[in-house]
Amino acid sequence: MKKSLLIVLLLTTTFLFAQQTNRVEITGKVVVESNDIEGITVFNSSSNNGTITNENGEFVISAQLNDKIEFAAIQFKDFDIVVDETVINTKQMTVYLVEQVNKLDEVLILPYKLTGNLDTDVASVRTFNPDIDAIYFGINHSSDYEFSEDNRSAVENEAMHSQSDPAFRNGLNIKNIGVLLISSILSSSNDKKDNNQVEESALKRKYNIDFISTNFDIPRNQVDEFIAYVEANGLNDELMKDEQEIELLQFLYSKRDEFIAVHEKKN
Repeated sequence: MKKSLLIVLLLTTTFLFAQQTNRVEITGKVVVESNDIEGITVFNSSSNNGTITNENGEFVISAQLNDKIEFAAIQFKDFDIVVDETVINTKQMTVYLVEQVNKLDEVLILPYKLTGNLDTDVASVRTFNPDIDAIYFGINHSSDYEFSEDNRSAVENEAMHSQSDPAFRNGLNIKNIGVLLISSILSSSNDKKDNNQVEESALKRKYNIDFISTNFDIPRNQVDEFIAYVEANGLNDELMKDEQEIELLQFLYSKRDEFIAVHEKKN
């Protein structure tokens, strides 16, 4: 009996040790349009090990194929992902989140480093739709998230809203929140844009320099040049459509590497 227990114990220990040694360190980053990215809990429920994101939204966690990684923070509803071969092979992961007042929709998971081949990178994108409806980049049907007023609701100044941009209400741009798109803000004052280019004014209203600099690793003093570069090299109305958000994100990441190479040659 004692020998049997010893054998079972040894086999169990060996199995658990083998599982642990198969895990690799995954370097990840959580990206949120707001800067509230520090202290998000990242927990591997398959191995009962966890960590939290630092002030830059970065984290390191051990995982193996099919491990379940859970993300949790006060400002987000809990969600989880399953580690696939792409994450294991690259040992890197980027998680794009959208902060919502009431609910999260879709979580978009990409390898931390992209190949630069749009077909390959777009094909590697996976979306997860848990029961919480998913974090989606932008809300097309904002009426689904509106609540009726009650006796505690403040009186709304309709006159003020009528004089301002209707897309902005209560300080929140419902139309564009969470959309990971980069705008082009430079154009020649004497040249007219053709039909394939994007209107400068619309792009300026959507995105700021800090967001582009932080999420695409472009120095602040080079953001204008980067925007002009992507506009002159393929950014068009088709890519700016809501249903093309993933393609646009891949496009901008690939152009970032091109821009850095061109900029280094100039210097």
